[in-house]
Amino acid sequence: MTYQDLNPEILKEFPDYDDHEYVRRFVLEDDIIAFIAVHNTNLGPALGGCRMRQYTSELEAINDVIRLSKGMTYKNAMAGLPLGGGKAVIIGDPQTQKTEKLMQSLGEAVASFDGAYVTAEDSGTTEEDMVAIATQTECVVGLPPEALEGNEYGELGGNPSPMTALGCYHGIKAAVDYRHDQKFPLKGLTAAVQGVGAVGYEICRLLQQDGVNLIVTDVNQEALERIKEDIPTVRVVTPDEIYGVEADVFVPCAMGGILNDDTIPQLKVGIVAGMANNQLHSAHHEKMLVDRDILYVPDYVINAGGVICVGYEFFRKSAYNPQDFEMTRDAMVAHVENIGKTVMRILLEARNANQPTGETSNQLAEEKFVKGEALDQVNQEGNANFAESDARKVVQ
Repeated sequence: MTYQDLNPEILKEFPDYDDHEYVRRFVLEDDIIAFIAVHNTNLGPALGGCRMRQYTSELEAINDVIRLSKGMTYKNAMAGLPLGGGKAVIIGDPQTQKTEKLMQSLGEAVASFDGAYVTAEDSGTTEEDMVAIATQTECVVGLPPEALEGNEYGELGGNPSPMTALGCYHGIKAAVDYRHDQKFPLKGLTAAVQGVGAVGYEICRLLQQDGVNLIVTDVNQEALERIKEDIPTVRVVTPDEIYGVEADVFVPCAMGGILNDDTIPQLKVGIVAGMANNQLHSAHHEKMLVDRDILYVPDYVINAGGVICVGYEFFRKSAYNPQDFEMTRDAMVAHVENIGKTVMRILLEARNANQPTGETSNQLAEEKFVKGEALDQVNQEGNANFAESDARKVVQ
């Protein structure tokens, strides 16, 4: 494994470059290229997953790792975690080129940051890959519980998808309450869910338990067969049809960039609230949603349950816990559930400031990580009280 740090003057040509602390190029096992970017560590070590896919070029991979690492800084800040943002990307086909030796080589790459970057599972990588990475560095989370046995924190490990869905569920409930100016039952509402893989399946299960009618789509036929078997009442539509169905909430759980010039005019929903990353193709697309009176819940806020889950795993295994979180699964789950309060706060502040929700969320995050002041669970007690007191005004 060899590496070099990329020249900041060259990196300035990338639109999302933001004086990142590191953007490092690696040559891994079998001469496979990877990049790791650390955006900001004011709040703490940079946490973000490792993605593997067939990028068309190194430039595309660099652009992705810069954009994703910056997004993780905002996500971790708004999740109330004392962590910064980072990301790793590997250029290659995870189905044919990924090996145990390759992932061990990626572990060496992570170790080169001396604790400044902590990796985790992402698109194209698995829990088993994290086990291979863990042979070379302690700075890896998302390990399966069996790999953590005897370390007294196994209850905090494992697949974070259920926690991502749980946070989204509470975020949707907050958005529905806000939209209706009162505590409003989900029963009888309709949700259009785009993507029913790991996290999409879990949010469908949670919504169905509350009596929500489900319209779903996916490009993976096996995923569709699974959801139809487990929830026979779902209505399945084609990937292109999902944008035009009549529903109360559109829940994107697949690829990014799906809210764009073509799809936004098709939407027949009042709320967009889902777990896909980077849902807005460009910044101006949020204004298009506002103009159509569609409430947008910032994706990096509502999908933060997974990073909270692996964050707690990291805090307990590393003894890095500057905010004195209680290191139990119950405490972690409560932190995830409080995403609903964070969503309500953003919606209220955006309304008071007469600005888009994404802009409000970005400002709140920047107030934290630019100053290096971390939030605790639910953005400190003052912010939690703010969310609860103002929510009462909305829902009473």
